[in-house]
Amino acid sequence: YPADAELVWAQEEPENQGAWPFMAAHLPALVGRELRVVSRAASASTATGLKKVHDAEQADVVERVFAR
Repeated sequence: YPADAELVWAQEEPENQGAWPFMAAHLPALVGRELRVVSRAASASTATGLKKVHDAEQADVVERVFAR
């Protein structure tokens, strides 16, 4: 990828869960530039508990991954 390509870390889990907390601390130094994270908002729970809310959050994550 070109050096000016935007790097995006996308995950379905909330931002404070999943692999992102570890990757945020280590990946920028390895690739030599910052990354944009796209995930659900930080939360104490891994799931919303309501399918309707989950579907809306999932659609939002997918939309933001491809937004510029």
